[in-house]
Parts: sequence; structure tokens; C-alpha cells
Amino acid sequence: MDTSESSNRNHQFDSNKNWVETQELLKNRLILEDDHTWRLPTTTQEHKEQDGMGEKLKYVGGVDLSFSKEDPCIACGALVILDLNNDLNVVYEDFSIVKLQVPYIPGFLAFREAPVLLKLLEKLKSNAHPFYPQLLMVDGNGILHPQGFGLACHLGVLTSLPTIGIGKNLHHVDGLTQSGVRKSLASEENFTRDLITLIGHTGRTWGAAMRSTRGSSKPIFISVGHRMSLDTAIEVVKLTCKYRVPEPIRQADIRSRANLQKHPETIHICKVEL
Repeated sequence: MDTSESSNRNHQFDSNKNWVETQELLKNRLILEDDHTWRLPTTTQEHKEQDGMGEKLKYVGGVDLSFSKEDPCIACGALVILDLNNDLNVVYEDFSIVKLQVPYIPGFLAFREAPVLLKLLEKLKSNAHPFYPQLLMVDGNGILHPQGFGLACHLGVLTSLPTIGIGKNLHHVDGLTQSGVRKSLASEENFTRDLITLIGHTGRTWGAAMRSTRGSSKPIFISVGHRMSLDTAIEVVKLTCKYRVPEPIRQADIRSRANLQKHPETIHICKVEL
């Protein structure tokens, strides 16, 4: 092994060690219950009578990154805001095309992607925009994560926003496996159900697997990010799903890919500043 290769490996080892310490520090601030002032829109008579109590959830944000096929270090971060009370119309969008300097390392996605998304949220907040989200949906996991602290948790703690993590694939934690979950959903007991709770071998509840489109064999994986209970997270996902993936994340994905194709030359260097 040459000197430069050894130096790079040592540097990465130090980075990983620092990232673990950062995750643990942020994890201490995590809130895994409903801790927000808004309430979900509902049609039940019980809650209709409470219409004057607190604001309704209206502005739901979605964030995602799309990557260049030519250079996987070049990405477009997207932030979209949808109006939950107006057919999930997009009322705000913003993008940032960046060259990422941090490699993808399993379990540490936030250190690669969060800085891009945080800057978009900070820009929106600093402009005192009326569409600043009351809730953020993240294309990534919350507590359904090897360290129990995924991208949705990172963004939630650092912004103080209620967040929900939506995974398209399952982290294999605490005995949970993708094949096992699919078998469970396909079982006679659960065949007519659209959702099952993900309970690990230790008895811990990690999230939920949900068939968001009828007849689909590919569930999405919902987990709490921050300031949110799992029950509320599931209700929000149901309210925002037109297709398999909740609309805030789906629109962030569609628009980030389109923006990257239109403006590949507008590139900023992204550094980790978590």
C-alpha cells in the first residue's frame, strides 16, 4: 500500500469516528412523539367539532437528491412545498446543483446529503417565505436505520422540523429483512392489509411497511424522523400518497432530475458543515 492510499484510509477512519460521535450527540436531542402545534385535516365528526383548536397541517415539504449519470458526485438537491389542502399542488420549489466531496458510506448518508438540503431550507427560512413547511418528508430513513438515526432524523433535529423518513428499501436491522417483510405482507393473515408494523427481534418498533398502491408487492418503509409519532407519520403518508411514493418526495425527485438535466453547468462545491 502506498503512502497516499494509507493516508486516505486513515482520514476516512477518523471521519467515520467523528460521524459516529456526531450522530450520538444529535440522537440525544431526538423527540419520538407528536410535538407540534398543527393538527391533521380530518372528516370525522369528533374532529370537525375541534376545527377551531389549533392550525391545520397545510404546507408539507419534500426533499430529495438526484445524481448525474456521468458523474455520481454531481447532484441536484430539491426542496418542494405542497399544499395539503389544495389537492397537493406544488406552491414552492428550489434547487441546488452541487459537487459532493463526501463519499457515500452505508449508515452515514446524512453526512453526504444533509448539507445540501439544509441550505435550501435555510434559504427559505431566511426569506421569511409564507410557505415554510410545517412538516418535512424525506427520501431516506428516520429511526429505521442501523444507528437508529437516519437522514430524516438529522434534518429534523438540525432544523427543529417534524420529519418523516420514507425508504424504498429496508435497512436490515434487529432481525428485519426485506424478504421477511414481503412474506409477511403476502401471508394469509395480512393479505388484505395495506400496512404492517415493523417490530424487531428485540421487541422495538422501528416503523411500518405500507402498500401505498393497491396490489403492489413493493411496500414503502415509513419511520419517525423527529417530533412525530409513528401513528401520525402513517396518517400523513396516507394523506399524501397518490402513487407508491408520497407526493412531496415524488415531486422533489421528478423536479430535481429535470432541473439537473436543464442546468448541468450550475455547480457549487458542497462541504460538510453539520
